[in-house]
Amino acid sequence: MTVLAPQLNLIAGEHSPAASGLTLDVLDPSDGSPLTTLPRSDARDVDAAVAAARGAFRGAWGRCTATERGRVLSRLAALILQHHAELAELESRDTGKPIAQARVDINACARYFEYYGGAADKLHGESIPYAAGSTVIAMRVPHGVTGHIIPWNYPAQIFGRTVGGALAAGNACVVKPAEDACLTPLRISALALEAGLPPGALNVVCGLGAEAGAALAGHPGINHLSFTGSPGTGTAVSQAAAVNHVPVTLELGGKSPQLLFADADLEAALPVVVNAIVQNAGQTCAAGSRVLIERSIYPQVVARLVERFAALTTGRGLDGPDCGPLISRRQLHRVQEKVATAGSLGAQVLAQGRLRDDAPAGGFWFPPMLMGNVDPASALAQEEVFGPVLAAFAFDGEDEAAELANATPYGLTAAVWTRDGGRALRLAQRIEAGQVFVNNYGAGGGIELPFGGMKHSGHGREKAFEGLRSFTTIKTIAIQHG
Repeated sequence: MTVLAPQLNLIAGEHSPAASGLTLDVLDPSDGSPLTTLPRSDARDVDAAVAAARGAFRGAWGRCTATERGRVLSRLAALILQHHAELAELESRDTGKPIAQARVDINACARYFEYYGGAADKLHGESIPYAAGSTVIAMRVPHGVTGHIIPWNYPAQIFGRTVGGALAAGNACVVKPAEDACLTPLRISALALEAGLPPGALNVVCGLGAEAGAALAGHPGINHLSFTGSPGTGTAVSQAAAVNHVPVTLELGGKSPQLLFADADLEAALPVVVNAIVQNAGQTCAAGSRVLIERSIYPQVVARLVERFAALTTGRGLDGPDCGPLISRRQLHRVQEKVATAGSLGAQVLAQGRLRDDAPAGGFWFPPMLMGNVDPASALAQEEVFGPVLAAFAFDGEDEAAELANATPYGLTAAVWTRDGGRALRLAQRIEAGQVFVNNYGAGGGIELPFGGMKHSGHGREKAFEGLRSFTTIKTIAIQHG
């Protein structure tokens, strides 16, 4: 495959190398070969980006009306769709995900900008009845400069869902993508300039999390921070932001369960259960990594899952397999270690997909795996694997199902499969998760659905109008006029 040109930061509307002159190598997950290089930015680059954002917020972007902001974002959505094939290929090569999934991600990114473009002039405040002779207005106003630290698993989607809302609300943005996947955020940011976004309203700074990411999280010039990633890093980001009293939206990990009852429509459920762990090679915070099966149908369901897993293929994303490679050799070793540890504790591999014959040597391959006899207290049952590993458990009755579903530190998403409407509603209320699906599973859900977690899965909400409101704060204006 062709090696891409070296990538550059986007600061104040200009593409530039890191102030240090240093770069980072980016590898193709499908074969481990060089893909491109990124700027290894540090605090100096972050300082420049925050200053550019502050200038745009106080200048051209801050003077735009909500209607004008919406039109810019709508034009950007159209440009993303015009460049759909290019962006999908970049996303697939950069992350390793199958090209079909990359196409879905680019469509979703465009939809975020379309949605928030349409919502920009519909973000209303309210008037408050108060004392006689006075008028009180509670206005929704932008924070100012927002920081965005986004992960490598869905760079285009998460860029759209956080940056779209922030820009629609009138903020100026500084984005730090993960060093493993920066290509689509950089390209879409260039398209934003074509769409008419003023220079400095959107800045992208590449680099390591411990350097550029830490500098952004602790920067005194930002007014709000959005972070998507692991709980451990989320804690560090929150602590850094707290020094400057900066509010943080955290979208962290998950250990999401799907509950299958004996009366479930298995023809509808099983394809969704498999896809929820195979999607993006399981590298999804909302991956359905646990399937909880009522004991009376456990043997039947496991047998059918074994058949489905054995038929799955893994290969280079551009070749259209069911599952692509993991993002890096480091991530591959983490998944292998978690599976090996579970095996040493008695967990059994029930089935595993196959590697395609044309899969290049050197790729970070881990075909999807179904595991049984997993101890509910073990690390495999309690911690994110962030790979295509599905653990199966049996339960008896609603109480045990709810107990198992809630028996991890996480609470992001869940699904209940049953034809019993009362049971579905009872469990939807008992399960501790930010999103609960009944007889479907959205793995994060659509653009229009508020998304976020409970417990160690984070706090705050993204997507929909809740996500848009999170990029504003309330300003109260009290007018005494007699």
